[in-house]
Formats: sequence, C-alpha cells, structure tokens
Amino acid sequence: MRLIHTADWHLGRRFRGIDRTPEIASALDQLLKQATILEVDAVLIAGDIFDVPNPPAYAERIAYKFFCGLQEAGIPAIAIAGNHDSASRTDSIAQLLAHVGVRALGKPRRAADGGTIILNTNSGKLCVGAMPFASEQRLLDADAFWHKDDVDRRSSYRELVADLLEDLTSNFRDNTVNILMGHLSIDGARLAKSEAPYYTRDKYLLSPQTLPPEAQYIALGHIHIHQRIAKNSPAYYSGSLIQLDFGEAEQEKGFVLIELEPGSAAKVEFKPLICQKPLKVLKCNSENLDKTLEANQYHPGFLKVIVQMQSPELGLADRVRQICSQALLVEPRYPELQPENLAEATNIDPNKFDPLVEFCNYYQNKLGTTPKPVVLEEFEKLYNQVLTVNC
Repeated sequence: MRLIHTADWHLGRRFRGIDRTPEIASALDQLLKQATILEVDAVLIAGDIFDVPNPPAYAERIAYKFFCGLQEAGIPAIAIAGNHDSASRTDSIAQLLAHVGVRALGKPRRAADGGTIILNTNSGKLCVGAMPFASEQRLLDADAFWHKDDVDRRSSYRELVADLLEDLTSNFRDNTVNILMGHLSIDGARLAKSEAPYYTRDKYLLSPQTLPPEAQYIALGHIHIHQRIAKNSPAYYSGSLIQLDFGEAEQEKGFVLIELEPGSAAKVEFKPLICQKPLKVLKCNSENLDKTLEANQYHPGFLKVIVQMQSPELGLADRVRQICSQALLVEPRYPELQPENLAEATNIDPNKFDPLVEFCNYYQNKLGTTPKPVVLEEFEKLYNQVLTVNC
C-alpha cells in the first residue's frame, strides 16, 4: 500500500501583509499531481488545513478543489482538524466532504464513536486511528478544569490523550495496514518557531512514550519542520507545505511517501516540492550591505535582511528596498552592551535622576556615540508627554 502524509497547509495565511495562499495553492497542485503519478492508495492530512478557524472563502475554495481533484483521480483522503482549524466547522461539513471521498474528523472521539476510520483501498484495508487536536478545555470536564491546579490539569490532560491514543488502536488487525494520525506536539521535536507557541509546550508537550507501539506508521501534524521523532520511531512530522516564516528559511518542503503492508515496517521517503516564493535570511554589515543586496537582487521569494551596525542609520529600510524590493523585514543589530557598562548604566540614584543625562548615557553605552540635538529634543518632548499623561 502506498500513502501520502501531509499536514499544516495553513491556507489563508498572511505574513507581513503578504497573502501566502497562492504559494500554498501551487504546492497543492504539485501534491495532487504527485499523488496521481505515484498512484497512491490514500492521502492522510494531519491537521491545520486552514490558518484560522473561520477561513476566507478563497482559501476554502482551494482546499475543496484539491479534494475534488483527488476524487477525480480515485484517491480517498482522511483529514483531521488542527489547532488552527475549527473542530465544529470540520465536523459540520464532514458529511459533505464524504461525497468527494474525504473522511474528515473535527473533534477527538473514541474508536467506537468514529475515531478509527477504515478504508477499503485498491491495495487492501487501511485502518487509521485519527486524533484531531484536543484543547485542554475540550478534554477536561468543567469540574476538573476549574478545581484542579495547573499541575493536576496537565497530568490529567496527558493521561486522557494517552488513553485516547491507545483506544484508537483497538481496531488494528493483523490483516490491515495500521496507521495512527494526530495533530500533536511531541517532546524532542525541533520547532520552526512559526507554530503557535502556547500549543507546543507545557501541558501540550507529550512524551514520545505516549504514542502507542501498535502503529506501523504515525503521521503527525503541528510542527512545521519535517522530521522523525526518534531513530527507531515510526512517528514522523511531514512539516508545512511552504516556508511559513523566516525560521524555516531555505528549508526543503514537501510531503512524506509511505509504502507498507500488513505486519511490516513502513518504508518512508520525503518528497520535496518546489517553493514558489522561497524565504531567505541575509546577514551583512553596513560596509558590505549594498554588495550583499545586489547579489540577491533577483531572489524569487522574500528576504529578511539583518544588518550589523555601530549606530542607527536613517532610511535603512528604504536603502535596502531600493535594491531588493522583496525584503519583508529589515533588522538592524547593534553591539551588545557589556555587563560592566550595564551595571554602571543601571546604577541610578533616583534623587539625582536627570532624564536627558541618563538618555545620553544609555545612547552612548548602547550605540557608542552621542545623540544629535534633534534626537535629544524629540526625547525631551516624549518624556514630558509621558509625565503629563501620568499626572
């Protein structure tokens, strides 16, 4: 049996004012083409189809176009909701999606209530234990949520997730291909930093031992870097379809192709897709800035430009964008304040505090120069405005 594992499409994503949906649509077109060429038996989508719970209509249209393309190719799919998706919205359209061969699951449920999905594919029977993203509030009852302390709630949440995952394997059989799919944060996974931070730590961070050993392959979504959880683990993140933020700059994006048969270990291969607008981070200083920009003037994607500087330069961003209009972020960096100077700068007698003097001291320590009169004048205006407001 041959399967595709994908996740974290984030249709509707906006980044620094740029709509990334056309790039994601291009990646989905490539994915559909590959699914057809490779003659896969099913596609597994491990959550975060959309970037927001109430996505724009054009983002929905692209997702549904992809699903209809799979149906035309005779390829079924199973999709679960991620933390960015609306679980209730996913469940409400599940019956409609079933008409185009997509089995969708919004809220976590036990195997007997539909949490385990069985497909009869061209290559045999596929059994998928599907675990959508589960918020703490959704899993814990009201009494537990309001009357237990944070430590107890964290323990209870993890125990409930572990119990649900184990339950989802109850329909696994020796003559079926057995897959576990979940939108989860597993301890030890490398973060891209474009994930929602709250849902990747503390109570939502699960031990690898939480994952049941009965699964031949574990298809994970939520973390945006493609990776295997551990050397001998069958658990993989497919990663996001495109480079969503500069923390993923120059990373290869794609999908996971899985080949397996009942009772055997999965053969796993990462298949890259072409990034329409790749992200790149440039690091330079004020002396070689123009040369660095000129070398990347025709970069087809978006740029983040980090410039090491001794002092601020007015119009730096304009200077950068005159050469590289695709620079979304221009970040000046200055010499760090040394600890001994920091101690001097913060050792202030409140009875002898002079804001202009202290601002000059800070400016000198931070930037190694004296502020210009116009800067001092503006600082004094702002300081007096703050005093007026506070009074």
